[in-house]
Amino acid sequence: MASCNLFKAVALLLCASPLIAAAQTSAPAWPTVAGDYTIPNFHFGTGEILPELKLHYLTLGQPHRDASGHIDNAVLLLHGTGGSSRSLLVPQFSEVLFGPGQPLDITKYYLIFPDDIGHGDSSKPSDGLHARFPHYDYDDMVRSQHQMLTDGLHIHHLRLIFGTSMGCMQSFVWGETYPGFASALMPMACLPVPIAGRNRMMRYMAIEAIRQDPAWKNGEYTAQPPGLKFANEILLIMGSSPLQMQKNAPTRQAAQQYVDQYVQRTFAQTDANNFIYYLDSSRNYDPSQHLDRITVPVMWINSADDFINPPELGIAEKMVPQLKHGRFVLIPISDATRGHGTHTQAAVWKQYMVELLAESGPK
Repeated sequence: MASCNLFKAVALLLCASPLIAAAQTSAPAWPTVAGDYTIPNFHFGTGEILPELKLHYLTLGQPHRDASGHIDNAVLLLHGTGGSSRSLLVPQFSEVLFGPGQPLDITKYYLIFPDDIGHGDSSKPSDGLHARFPHYDYDDMVRSQHQMLTDGLHIHHLRLIFGTSMGCMQSFVWGETYPGFASALMPMACLPVPIAGRNRMMRYMAIEAIRQDPAWKNGEYTAQPPGLKFANEILLIMGSSPLQMQKNAPTRQAAQQYVDQYVQRTFAQTDANNFIYYLDSSRNYDPSQHLDRITVPVMWINSADDFINPPELGIAEKMVPQLKHGRFVLIPISDATRGHGTHTQAAVWKQYMVELLAESGPK
């Protein structure tokens, strides 16, 4: 019985989300349609050029066209760092939002889930260029998403942009770069300021754990360098939920077993070069100077147990007045929150999405 309880505790913790929240948990069999869009000679902000940038995506639902023939029910859902187009198909998110009568009912909305540059089945360092892959950033990601939508899917307006973690930050970039392209924004688990302080320190430590490992070989390794294990352990701490970890791993044995299984799982599923690139893509993120360009309703939500974006910084309260129609919600710690990964626990904040869609819909 003791070993069975230990197994259950570890299983629960493995479903808790680190920085790459939800990317590793199993997804239900939603009737997704996969697609690829290729951009020739994509120019990155660094001046680097990729002859072919492939963007992979999944869709759910069907596009609806208004009287002018324009798609009017598209929703863009953006995953977090290290995630993919399948990250938000996990039950704790999709089963709460996508079914009949739910906020993003797929009989009413056309949902689009992209694999960002460097992620999933989109172009990434591990495809062959390794450390010679162009050094992308969030601006590149948003610009490529925009081109995929407009030129590839012929969508020129979005009903909503929803983003978690990295996708949260991209939501702010979207709002400033393409004002009014979406009727509403729902960024979850981020701050609209440069990645600095402890947040950047943790990212830098994780990156350097790989770069300083001789086995990395400047990106030309033939086996994943051991430093990747330590790098993933840093992500575990970044996305940690102390309340849940204490409840589900209440003994030394359970806690250690969780770490061992987490490291084994993430090491097998992560590529070191991809890891370096997607953590460093936030290096020049800073929407703080132009939040006034965002004119549509914004429902911005963080959780009080988010180790990456801790509420004691007081940043959100200072920044939200710069949004013309913005609201900031801080979800208190509870048995339902999961630290940074609360962004994927849709039952906790579902009502705020309902409010945002009502506020930003046809009057």
